[in-house]
Amino acid sequence: MEVDYLIVGQGIAGTMLSYYLLQQSNTVTIIDNYNPSSASNIASGVINPITGRRFVRTWMIETLMPFAVNAYRALEKELNISLIQQTNLLDFHSTPQMQLAFTNQLPTETEYLRVPENSLQWKKYFNYPFGVGETHPTWLVNLQLLIQTWRKKLSTQQLLIAEHFSIEALQIHPSYIQYQGIQAKAIIFCNGTQAVNLPYFQKLPFAPNKGEALILAIQQLPRQHIYKQGLSLVPWQSNLWWAGSSYEWSYEHANPTEIFRQKTLQQLQQWLQLPFEIKAHVAAERPATLERRPFIGMHPYFPQIGIFNGLGTKGCSLAPYFAKVFSEHLKYGQPLIPEVAIHRFHKILAP
Repeated sequence: MEVDYLIVGQGIAGTMLSYYLLQQSNTVTIIDNYNPSSASNIASGVINPITGRRFVRTWMIETLMPFAVNAYRALEKELNISLIQQTNLLDFHSTPQMQLAFTNQLPTETEYLRVPENSLQWKKYFNYPFGVGETHPTWLVNLQLLIQTWRKKLSTQQLLIAEHFSIEALQIHPSYIQYQGIQAKAIIFCNGTQAVNLPYFQKLPFAPNKGEALILAIQQLPRQHIYKQGLSLVPWQSNLWWAGSSYEWSYEHANPTEIFRQKTLQQLQQWLQLPFEIKAHVAAERPATLERRPFIGMHPYFPQIGIFNGLGTKGCSLAPYFAKVFSEHLKYGQPLIPEVAIHRFHKILAP
């Protein structure tokens, strides 16, 4: 069998890249052994234009957010599902310093920050002695539904190999690759933290981190907002709530921990005034990078091998735009911006 591109991994990166490659009439096969606990499958799905304790704009958000919204709406039509909704974020300041930082940023960040109307209405749901601010618009993407529905479409069209990828079976030739009877112009790795150990990309400055979240049932909490005070409460599937997440840079394993569970319970009990019930506890490794910028492009010394990875916690906003950019780079030779192109690491990637 011959295809244009073999893609390894069907998280948000592999899903969006395959979507745009197929739109350009490329032939594609994806290799993915479905993992319900992958970073994409347990991510909250939030697109937030504001980040950090200083309430600054997320990198390239003016471009990334509108592109992502339009991309997910196009996918809604194609797949006949509901994927994205505007779900603004209410930030309940945890300290006087956080309240001051928000107040100081208000005069300059008028596009995304504001004080919500009737901010006292949330007193029956939360404890917040230092006030509340609103980020708008923020968006909520049902990543799990997208990945599952796209997977079904790939399977129906016989574009999916549902198994674990074996690097030992990959054969590199001067102008193509072969993998278990498949010949392709190139192979592109969209396999998250598994790419850290690939011989072609293990020298890249990956910085994987671990995130944990609790899945909660909370009766009577309005679902038209995302709520934040240190941790975030995000409307989740089946009328549940996603509570998280941690950012652990040093960890012994990628499994849920009792330490996170107890710490989050304590935070919730101090902040939330409604009863809640824990339904699940999830954890995953994120494919983050030291520069907090994605790794995109074809290997400078093995041009048949590419990567679309390192999206970290911003996969929902980064993946649509850069998947389209990468697909145009592959199809038409359009340049990648220097901040994401892996050619910036050509010296350390030398064999």
